[in-house]
Amino acid sequence: MTGYRDQLDEVVASKGRVPEAERLHSLFDVVWRHAMQEYPDAATFLGWSGLDDRLPDLSMEAIERRRADAGEPLRVLATIDVNALDGRDRLSHEVFAWQQRSQVDAARFPGDLLAVTQLQGPQNDLALLFGSMPLLTAEHHQNVLARLSAVPLLVDQTIALLEHGVSVGVTPPRITLRDVPAQVEAHLGDAGSSPLLASTRSLAASPAPPPGADRLLREATAIVEADVTPAFRRLHAELVDRYLPGSRSSEGLSALPEGRDWYDERVRHFTTTDLTAEEVHALGVAEVERIGAEMDRVRADTGFAGTAEAFAHFLRSDPRFFFTTGEELLVAYRDIAKRIDPAVVRLFGRLPRLPFGVVPVPEEMAPSAPAAFYLEGSMAMARAGRFFANTSNLATRPSWNMESICLHEAVPGHHFQIALAQELEDLPEFRRRGSFTAHVEGWGLYCESLGPELGMYDDRYQRFGALDAEMLRAIRLVVDTGMHALGWSRQHAISYFMEHSVSPEHEIVVEVDRYLVLPGQALAYKVGERKLQELRALSSARLGERFDLRAFHDEVLRHGALPLEVLASLVQRWVEEVAAAPPGGRPPSITTPSGR
Repeated sequence: MTGYRDQLDEVVASKGRVPEAERLHSLFDVVWRHAMQEYPDAATFLGWSGLDDRLPDLSMEAIERRRADAGEPLRVLATIDVNALDGRDRLSHEVFAWQQRSQVDAARFPGDLLAVTQLQGPQNDLALLFGSMPLLTAEHHQNVLARLSAVPLLVDQTIALLEHGVSVGVTPPRITLRDVPAQVEAHLGDAGSSPLLASTRSLAASPAPPPGADRLLREATAIVEADVTPAFRRLHAELVDRYLPGSRSSEGLSALPEGRDWYDERVRHFTTTDLTAEEVHALGVAEVERIGAEMDRVRADTGFAGTAEAFAHFLRSDPRFFFTTGEELLVAYRDIAKRIDPAVVRLFGRLPRLPFGVVPVPEEMAPSAPAAFYLEGSMAMARAGRFFANTSNLATRPSWNMESICLHEAVPGHHFQIALAQELEDLPEFRRRGSFTAHVEGWGLYCESLGPELGMYDDRYQRFGALDAEMLRAIRLVVDTGMHALGWSRQHAISYFMEHSVSPEHEIVVEVDRYLVLPGQALAYKVGERKLQELRALSSARLGERFDLRAFHDEVLRHGALPLEVLASLVQRWVEEVAAAPPGGRPPSITTPSGR
């Protein structure tokens, strides 16, 4: 089988013999297929079939090889004449170049050594992975068994990464790891109740299980008992005996070797901008002040007579805002989604074909997981999108923020953006399935602001909850940069959060600890949302009565996820096309091919 660099060299050698557009797409195909081979778990989540029997190689040798290969696609891209490409391919060239440069920048830093956190690692990721695998055919069943058999090696490679991380002083902050041993313990009980077998158990217990379902469950349980559980027992011992005691007591990323440079790279990667940490921090402070004033006005509208502190206590404790069972919470989210569905046609010209479902966060993940998150579905695998709602610790899951959460995570937020991107069949795979966090999460937060236009937030408490959710994203700008660039302590961040948000303290602690182990990621939401709000305002001002909100939203979504400045240039070009079109003409986003 031809190696990765050999395939790239073949694209270089085709110069002058093959049209430049064909060479460009050959490069895209080589790099995409290589990425799927390197990360077969990601391939499953993305719905890219054929690799469901494998897990990634996390050995130090494989990591060093991937690091060395990081700049190779740019070498090939430099041989392609951009002037010979049409507009659509020029856009793909630009997006690919941005993506590859970002990977080169990231390869400078030892992110692979942070192999286990309270949010990521085999103790959490594998249950979601096995829950995403198709189970309908005999081949699917064999894939499950093969992948289960590969788990012990993955766990042992993870242990080796943890040991190396301790030896060089690159670990997450110790305080954030406190729940991780308990997460692993969920894999140490009876093999038949393993989180990795949840889908297999459901399949066997279904009213009409496919042929072989019982056998699959028996064989999978045997593998878990013989090999998987002992591997997690080794991981548990490593965590308790060596990793947690040896992990760092410092908190911000800047405390690590080259930590400030590393954080600056993370800021660029997640925001897709050249904003500095200091600029982001200042933006956050200003947004906190602006949103806080609006929250004061809405609080007054509720008629609550007490102080702001008393109102916060009321929202955190009054029984009317909380559920007594997890099923009640799930039903409430489903009802909200049903109320949103009929209204989206007023704001969108294109709707996704793929459905989604509301499901609980897996039990072993729940204590350290956020209130909700979304995992994409796959048309190819007949897998619906999944909106995960956290049903643990119900006393910290108020109902007054549920409308904004549903708008963000499900419709028309992540589900619309991600599912519609999958449907762009005329684009290369890295565009259809790629992710630029500022666009993706910025879109989710922007969709929260669409609540009034979709019939949401009629209840003043839901409106206040939406503002509190926006406040959370503004606070992120302050505390993430504060902890990682400006010397803030974790406790300082928690105190600042408590001062400006009415979210329950447990949720605030979970949020702050999330920022500690995912530096820079939380900045993408507000930065992306502000860019989308800015583009909407500029488009509306430029077009006046010709501004069509449905066409604007379609334009924002019809290219897949993009770096923010690339998105801005496309929207600006769309505005000029609409402005120049004859009166009564259809908006370009409906008539022209995706990507232009």
